[in-house]
Amino acid sequence: MTSFEAIAAGPWGAALAIAAMAAVTFFCRIAGVVVMSRVRITPRMERGLRALPGSIIMATILPVVLDNGLPAMIALTVTVLTMVFTRFDLAALFVGLGTLSLIRALGF
Repeated sequence: MTSFEAIAAGPWGAALAIAAMAAVTFFCRIAGVVVMSRVRITPRMERGLRALPGSIIMATILPVVLDNGLPAMIALTVTVLTMVFTRFDLAALFVGLGTLSLIRALGF
């Protein structure tokens, strides 16, 4: 066993892994700030950047919704419609979760 393997397998292994992940996360975030500080923001790019959080959320949630079938698809549709009409995140969250809870309670 090499010295690195001994350290990684020992009591400091978890702490080193967490420190490494924190460092990588920090450098990724800083790299984004540095790169974007050198880019000229056009109106088209600004629209794209404003749409990015919603795109990331949909890309994260959509596979879970597809795995959980029709009740989850209905709840997601209701959530998106609530967000479109109210523009209030918490309202959309509560309505979506309430819809899914109601559908599940009804046995679907």
